[in-house]
Amino acid sequence: MDVNNVELVISAVWQEQYPADSLPEFALAGRSNVGKSSFINKMIRRKSMARISQKPGKTQTLNFYKIEETLYFVDVPGYGFAKVSKREREKWGEMIETYITSREQLRAVIQIIDLRHKPTNDDVMMYEFLKYYQIPVIIVATKADKIPRSKWQKHAKIVRETLDFDKEDDFVMFSSETGMGKEEAWEFIKQKMS
Repeated sequence: MDVNNVELVISAVWQEQYPADSLPEFALAGRSNVGKSSFINKMIRRKSMARISQKPGKTQTLNFYKIEETLYFVDVPGYGFAKVSKREREKWGEMIETYITSREQLRAVIQIIDLRHKPTNDDVMMYEFLKYYQIPVIIVATKADKIPRSKWQKHAKIVRETLDFDKEDDFVMFSSETGMGKEEAWEFIKQKMS
């Protein structure tokens, strides 16, 4: 997709704050610091539309980015970050769960996984949660540029096996540095828009 027009419409905490239009939405989920903001910025051709933080756990709201007046990326708080209080994590968990399980406009969740490492228990729990609610998933295995090309398939296999990956879902290897996987990711998104 050729992206020229992007705006952050709202940073929402409550359902009442979600955008009122009916454009398809794609939520971005992933561990804190896994590269969600870098993924968003690469996909929408912006340097810093989504804030890249040195401090994990920075996204504390649901950030609705309207793209080309045709869809939304919804950046949700990163999971698995220990330095916020248990109560704070529970609050985020409720906010994310409410959004994912009740939002009719949600077409798929783009789950960002670090290709370099075996998925964490939090990654597996998130994937299982999405499967339980029958939410379509696009797995984006990012940071592919950080490992030799000859090891990509080996790492992808570890990710798939650890998640018990469902063949119905989409899987793309991605690099926000080189742009690898960007067109493929847009293809998967477009297929799920209707």
